[in-house]
Amino acid sequence: MMEPLVDRPGPQIGRSSLGERMASCCSYRTLQAWLPILTWLPKYRLSWLQMDLIAGLTVGLTTVPQALAYAEVAGLPVQYGLYSAFMGGFIYTFLGTSKDVTLGPTAIMSLLCASYVGGDPVRAVLLTLLCGTIQTAMALLRLGFLLDFISFPVIKGFTCAAAVTIGFGQVKNVLGLKDIPHEFFLQVYYTFYRIPETRIGDVVLGLLCLYLLVMLQWMKSTLEPPSEQDTPLTRAAHSLVWGIATVRNALVVVAASFVAFSWNAFGSPVFTITGKTSQGLPPFRAPPLSETTPNGTSISFGEIVEDFGGGLAVIPFMGVLESIAIAKAFASQNDYRIDANQELFAIGLTNIMGSFVSAYPVTGSFGRTAVNSQTGVCTPAGGIVTGVVVLLSLAFLMPAFYYIPKASLAAVIICAVAPMVDYRVVIQFWRIRKLDLVPFLTTFLLSFWEVQYGIVGGVVVSGLMLLYNVARPSIKVCDHGVLVMELDSGLSFPSTEYLNTVLYTQALQASPPRSVVLDCHHVNTVDYTVVNELRDLLRQFKLRGVGLIFSGLQYSVLEVLLAADLPDLRHTASVEAALTILSEPTYTEEQEEGKSLLRK
Repeated sequence: MMEPLVDRPGPQIGRSSLGERMASCCSYRTLQAWLPILTWLPKYRLSWLQMDLIAGLTVGLTTVPQALAYAEVAGLPVQYGLYSAFMGGFIYTFLGTSKDVTLGPTAIMSLLCASYVGGDPVRAVLLTLLCGTIQTAMALLRLGFLLDFISFPVIKGFTCAAAVTIGFGQVKNVLGLKDIPHEFFLQVYYTFYRIPETRIGDVVLGLLCLYLLVMLQWMKSTLEPPSEQDTPLTRAAHSLVWGIATVRNALVVVAASFVAFSWNAFGSPVFTITGKTSQGLPPFRAPPLSETTPNGTSISFGEIVEDFGGGLAVIPFMGVLESIAIAKAFASQNDYRIDANQELFAIGLTNIMGSFVSAYPVTGSFGRTAVNSQTGVCTPAGGIVTGVVVLLSLAFLMPAFYYIPKASLAAVIICAVAPMVDYRVVIQFWRIRKLDLVPFLTTFLLSFWEVQYGIVGGVVVSGLMLLYNVARPSIKVCDHGVLVMELDSGLSFPSTEYLNTVLYTQALQASPPRSVVLDCHHVNTVDYTVVNELRDLLRQFKLRGVGLIFSGLQYSVLEVLLAADLPDLRHTASVEAALTILSEPTYTEEQEEGKSLLRK
């Protein structure tokens, strides 16, 4: 016999369990979970350092031109792209759980930022702080599951629309046009309307940069990996071609800048160049919580937050979603696991700290993460090298950025976003499940109007489709002399009316009324509304002299039904047992008695 609980040393047990919980919370394993660097740093090898240095340097040379280009997309001075590109490398080294992911400015985050800050650096920095705070709070409260409500068709619809918007937005820079509106439809109209104002120098340089970038990308994709039989010279040639193709963005921008500098030196400024930029490292200071306009008007923190509106939901969510999707993809490819909640924490803290160095919101970059992985990075320490490359560029190369042609940055952006226009996904939706095209097209089309409307519209449509499936569960009906109805999901209050309608039309209103076996082996939840409806259905079946028997009830569901004390509740382990009960002579007599009562 078990001892009475009061005879046990309760306080000692309480102290012990509390001590164990405190020890668990303060254990080295818990510390490793919050600081993943403690997992790999004690095992760090010299060979890893070599690979991390190479990968970090390669990614850094890719990051610098892309950061400058993405600042243009965000509508900010180009130096803000670099301000946003280095903090992620340092923070993620300590907090990240993927060896491959690189954090920094991306095309999608730049587009979203442009939609809400209107080219205002002060608002961009404050938005970074708020996004980071929201993301960090989500991580601490374990709210990462909310991302599950953004479906794949919505994500794809948004990324395809964003790629088209960003790509077409750079056409004006390739053509050398100025003062083109930012709204997509006006942008399309005025770009074509003002084609006669095209600057020939920008067009030639832009198309040449595009051609070089595409050719170098093609060379890299078609390059065969070296084999053991290859000579050292062949391997060296392979490495040289691969290296050139990998840092193609930096090479093309440098070459274009040299061309622009040469023409300007000879007094022929035929290219639209970036122009004057702030020199040196950004100051480390608290982000501004208010703003004073050029005419002296003061805008309070509350007013700025009100202006951001839905952006405070859209930008943090999309940033986390993009980064975690990238981390999961490369973790699967390279056979390791990530902690999604820790990734959320790393992104949030990166944005908070980034706001102190005038960064705009960042997330994981697919292109740079792919370069990092392909270069053979071994740990997140490669991000430190990338961050140092960006800092050195800010410290020493800013005067050279004056001569970067906007057409070359436009070519970099167009080549970066072109793969995001994935037309094959439409074919896959059509072949696999045509209904998924509805949220995809909703998101895709509305995103051209306003980015936030596209995402919200897609989520709403996906949610309505999900709720429809909850409210209209599939019910398979078979006739065995007695109707057998098989439910394929849980029963909750939205589905009660539908279940009621099916039972009435198929059984109770039939002539004569028919007994039903409700096969519930797929049902794992019921709520009070369902129980209340079942009470009425059991009464109606009894009044008509027919039976309603539940079969295959899971224990949790049966426990709820028994606790409700439903009258005349019958349940069996299998459909066959229920059919046997309904076919017994005693049950037939009960039916006749019930029909007699109904007639009276």
